[in-house]
Amino acid sequence: MLTFLQVHRASIFIQVIHTAMKDMNPNNNLYHKIYQGERIAPEEALELFSWDIIELGNAGDMRRKLAFPKETVGFIIDRIINFTNICEAACAFCAFHARANLIEPYEVTMDDIYLKIEELVAAGGTQVMLQGGLHPDYTLNTYIDMVTSVKKRFPDIYLHSFSPSEIVHISRKSSMPINDVVKALKLSGLDSTPGASDLLVDRIRNKVSPKKTTVDEWREVMRALYRNDMMSSATMTYGMGETDEEKIAHLKVLRDIQDETGILQAFIPWSFSPAKTRMEDTLPATGIDYLKILAIARIFLDNITYIQAGWLTEGLKLAQIALTMGANDMGGVLMEEVVVRATGIKTRTNDKELIHIIQNAGKIPVQRDSRYRAIKEYV
Repeated sequence: MLTFLQVHRASIFIQVIHTAMKDMNPNNNLYHKIYQGERIAPEEALELFSWDIIELGNAGDMRRKLAFPKETVGFIIDRIINFTNICEAACAFCAFHARANLIEPYEVTMDDIYLKIEELVAAGGTQVMLQGGLHPDYTLNTYIDMVTSVKKRFPDIYLHSFSPSEIVHISRKSSMPINDVVKALKLSGLDSTPGASDLLVDRIRNKVSPKKTTVDEWREVMRALYRNDMMSSATMTYGMGETDEEKIAHLKVLRDIQDETGILQAFIPWSFSPAKTRMEDTLPATGIDYLKILAIARIFLDNITYIQAGWLTEGLKLAQIALTMGANDMGGVLMEEVVVRATGIKTRTNDKELIHIIQNAGKIPVQRDSRYRAIKEYV
């Protein structure tokens, strides 16, 4: 057995070798730029795909500490309510819309929505995500009636609902400017809107979701939310045939809009789940791909505080590892998530399991609200 002195000397030797290797590393300037907290350029972010995964993860975690020095990890008890799967977009990467012929077309009633929210409240939940397809018959009044009815019955529930694509769809169906749609939804009781982003590269969008918003329309919705004092978030669905350059281009759109508005509370990367979609021949992204994207995003998105570990698509164990590579939030328990489930992914969780996973990662679990304020800390 090695003595303490031997272990200590070996540790010093390893540190010296590591430092020497850094001095010889062509990425040395980028390394120091990252560790000094400087903003990196898109072409520098592209270099990070070639970094060793451990080195990249350490850099991601260091940048997390700059953005969020605490060793706490948040989660929220929420529920997604998909009120319809009737959708004009019929995206190639989606298995949930009615035209995919996997799930019968449906629309839920307000009584159904009330019952689901009552169950959430009974479980200690605080947030509802109302989400649906681009229904051909829904106008602004449809959404206003839904929001008003929910808020009248559940005034304390936070509505983090709809999406940029739905807002643009409402704008078109109601022949109203996007800003007026956002203003009307806010007045009816909508608290915030997720910035469901898919991949903000028009080449990919034209291929997989040509009937959804363009990149410029997505930006317009974010600016409308900003003008109406509403917060949002941003996602990234990768693994749909994009290049590494296009992955970084997506992150650049997010960083630029955050510089401009400051409304993005969190970033959530998801890998595309091809099973049962029209793109099922696509080779799925790997766990290493996910961890690289997450760490690179943490380094590049220097103006977004929270990055969520995507347990739903990546699994709970990989999400736990993500907490050491730049992530600092587990997102929601997502009661009744059905869109990803339609592709065959069965991952489920609850607040007790998330608390256990966070603690086993050496972090302090915190149940939070929709504005990332602590409700309860589990020390």
